[in-house]
Amino acid sequence: MLNGQMPIFILKEGTSRDQGKNAQKNNIDAAKAIAEAVRTTLGPKGMDKMLVDSIGDIIISNDGATILKEMDVDHPTAKMIVEVAKSQDTAVGDGTTTSVVLAGEFLKQAEELLEQGVHPTVIANGYRLAVNQAKKELDAIAKDVKDDKSLEQVARTALSGKNIGLGGDMLYKLIVKAVNAVAEEKNHKFTVEPSSIKIDKKSGGSVNETELIMGLVIDKEKVHSKMPSVVNDAKIALIDSALEIKKTEIEAKVQISDPSKIQDFLDQEVDTFKEMVSKIKKSGANVVLCQKGIDDIAQHYLAKEGIYAVRRVKKSDMEKLAKATGAKLVTNLDDLSASYLGSAKKVEEKKIGDDRMTFVTGCSNPKAVSILIRGGTEHVVSEIERALNDAIRVVAITKEDGKILPGGGAVESELSLRIRSYAASVGGREQLAIDAFAKALEVIPRTLAENAGMDPINTLIQLKAEHEKKNINTGINFSDNKVSDMYAIGVFDPLKVKRHALESAVEVATMILRIDDVIASKKSAPSPGGQGGMGGMGGMGGMPPY
Repeated sequence: MLNGQMPIFILKEGTSRDQGKNAQKNNIDAAKAIAEAVRTTLGPKGMDKMLVDSIGDIIISNDGATILKEMDVDHPTAKMIVEVAKSQDTAVGDGTTTSVVLAGEFLKQAEELLEQGVHPTVIANGYRLAVNQAKKELDAIAKDVKDDKSLEQVARTALSGKNIGLGGDMLYKLIVKAVNAVAEEKNHKFTVEPSSIKIDKKSGGSVNETELIMGLVIDKEKVHSKMPSVVNDAKIALIDSALEIKKTEIEAKVQISDPSKIQDFLDQEVDTFKEMVSKIKKSGANVVLCQKGIDDIAQHYLAKEGIYAVRRVKKSDMEKLAKATGAKLVTNLDDLSASYLGSAKKVEEKKIGDDRMTFVTGCSNPKAVSILIRGGTEHVVSEIERALNDAIRVVAITKEDGKILPGGGAVESELSLRIRSYAASVGGREQLAIDAFAKALEVIPRTLAENAGMDPINTLIQLKAEHEKKNINTGINFSDNKVSDMYAIGVFDPLKVKRHALESAVEVATMILRIDDVIASKKSAPSPGGQGGMGGMGGMGGMPPY
């Protein structure tokens, strides 16, 4: 009540409001809780999470983005942290757990400064100065990728810790082969489109049976049993229209008064299909992959001509087939000619598990390839698929960027040291925030050590000692549970992944720090008589009068 006047309520009934330090504490606690949820999954010895959804479906994964996507997060600040993982996953495909753990730690360190009376804007400015300096230092530490061996080590590091059974050594070589196959070089710079690598999965069999096909696998069988199961020296036609008689746009009825005309009508339909098949045969095609349907009569005549045909192939697969075989998509059969056909050494139908699939193999210089994943159970196969998707993206950006960093917490340990010395040169209150940033970076080697069952304090002391001696590539060796040179044991991280993880973690941390008021509205139930809740002006959910 102000000067004896009635209180003025400006927000809807049921609206809750947190202000000042209380709002900041709630937000930071929510962010720390999300970071804590995924922290144990970090590194090659990280643990997995089992996620069970409302209908009982199970996902077992240690991929940060997958875990956070499947968690039913309700708190608005926690949702912002989940967005960090999504953004990291979309941009570079890996480092999702790192970015979330860093964001949580930046906020934890900021909380201590807030309690000492440092203003949130000062902390935000300090963090921005620190991340800009960190990016410069990353560029200085990074080394060039020399050969495929380095790319294999990048893939190996990305796959380490994923639940992929015994096939890891074979998988990272397979990933590099796939990326090299679809990479295109222009002006001595590579561009890689990860979507050109198609991943198919079939449970049953062993992880070691996972294979790279220099061509494409389509999860479809031939449309007619009389068609050949194997076509050598395949000439492939990609047709994106239906091999069916089109229905008219307007409703029409055909009345036949003379019974003898019925057969003529049916013959005419058959002739139409015969003509379609003869156009295909004339072009020289012996394999037809159709995006839409193929009529039963057309199937019969295609089988008669010994042409292998598949129908209802996905549009994305048609585009990849064009890249793999060199074929051009045809909409009108009249346009089909030898120049539109693609080629492959072999097209065959194979039974994989319980399903029949079409394999297009032996393409010369394919710009789209397939990886067929095998594994004991559906859950194993799904986790391998997630791991491969991450590793393919990581190898692709390393191929494009050509820069790598030492892994195993070596980069964070070195950055922490360099940012501390940079803080001294800045001075002022921002120096406190830059120091906090440097301290927060140590969460990565500390967590890696914890997850590997090592003593985190001793490990950090050893890392600091080595980095002070200018051994900038020293990180945690998980094979022997000690610190050693990461380049010597082949543990590499791509520069782009680290840079993006730091940027996105700082962005979300500074955004959360600057929030000092959380106003959450709730939908109020309509009051009796349909007056839109006018009757409840009294209790405004703790709202102060203005």
